Amino acid sequence: MTSDDAFPIKTCPIKICGLSTPETLEAALAAGAEMIGLNFHPKSPRYVTPQRAAELAAQARGRTQIVALVVDYDPEQAAELAGVVQPDWMQLHGKETPEQVAAIKAATGLPVMKALGVADAADLEQVARYHGVADRVLLDAKPPKDAAYPGGHGRPFDWGLLAGLDPAFRFMLSGGLDPANVAEAIRIARPDGVDVSSGVESAPGIKDVEKIAEFVRAARSAAAQLKKAGQA
Repeated sequence: MTSDDAFPIKTCPIKICGLSTPETLEAALAAGAEMIGLNFHPKSPRYVTPQRAAELAAQARGRTQIVALVVDYDPEQAAELAGVVQPDWMQLHGKETPEQVAAIKAATGLPVMKALGVADAADLEQVARYHGVADRVLLDAKPPKDAAYPGGHGRPFDWGLLAGLDPAFRFMLSGGLDPANVAEAIRIARPDGVDVSSGVESAPGIKDVEKIAEFVRAARSAAAQLKKAGQA
């Protein structure tokens, strides 16, 4: 499956990120998530070791796309991790420049998703710098200034900010999504994929099987309604 095949237009693929146990991974697979994320940032409550991740990746391989989330890795570190875990994607969630994104893509031989934090319209100006470099862009809520690790920390940003983006621009949406608001997020932002982590947890780092299923159902329904409306 190529990177483009992984994100067919208008189907709004779903990524469940920060999985760390066979049981919750199986729940994501059973729900039909097109992507699962394994988090390698040590400060995150969702951190997994490369060895543990390799076991989870083996469980998921051939059933979904496997994404390795790293923060400010250099190309050598990324290549070493990719050799152990054998993911389908690298997700860069730090301060990686376009040049660093290209270097990691070359070192790993994998498609790369670059996460960009959004708090206001000015933050969207950085998006153009990654066109033609990152295979996909993930628009996430900008973390609080005192945050110990990147990501939305369960807080959504104003999805209305995305109305000014080029309609042809394809992105995944993250940051504060949960089963209750993902339908509204899809309706307003019209992303080409949604990514959830804390929104399907019962406690930081502890995924909830029922919430995973609810999130996937809600996202599927919202995407289907948009597709139907577009064909009417």
